[in-house]
Amino acid sequence: MTTDTHRAIDAVWRIESAKLIAGLTRIVRDVGLAEDLAQDALVAALEQWPQSGVPTNPGAWLMATAKRRGIDAMRRGAMQDRKHEQVGYELESKRETVVAELDAALDDNVGDDILRLIFMSCHPVLSTEGRTALTLRLLGGLTTEEIARAFLVPEATVAQRIVRAKRTLADAEPT
Repeated sequence: MTTDTHRAIDAVWRIESAKLIAGLTRIVRDVGLAEDLAQDALVAALEQWPQSGVPTNPGAWLMATAKRRGIDAMRRGAMQDRKHEQVGYELESKRETVVAELDAALDDNVGDDILRLIFMSCHPVLSTEGRTALTLRLLGGLTTEEIARAFLVPEATVAQRIVRAKRTLADAEPT
């Protein structure tokens, strides 16, 4: 029985698929989507017809099933568009809040200790590499490994630059 049903579905598909895709294309105005909907209807037929039998008008059944799936897809698309719009509004309002908070943070006074650390890490007695490594380590909060990766040098090289920079600063400071 199942084999007869599958043969009937195959025959119906060969006869009706072109009309089905053409009709769906007219409705959805997208050949790719029309083909997908027709294939979905075929899958539904393969699932349901072996149990319920081939309907009296299988072409109409396939078209109705594909149309329903198309309507569902359009509804999902419309819902998705509304959700994207809603998320866009939420992101925009959050962005405005973040910008306001950032502006307030930038207007905040930098503490004297932080400012002193900035000037120390950029001291002219340090080499350019030492200044960069020390600044990224102390003020940027990067690890030695992260700094080494950024400059494509061995980690030991960056560690040595930081140690030398600290030593140079200690020697340059009047006691």
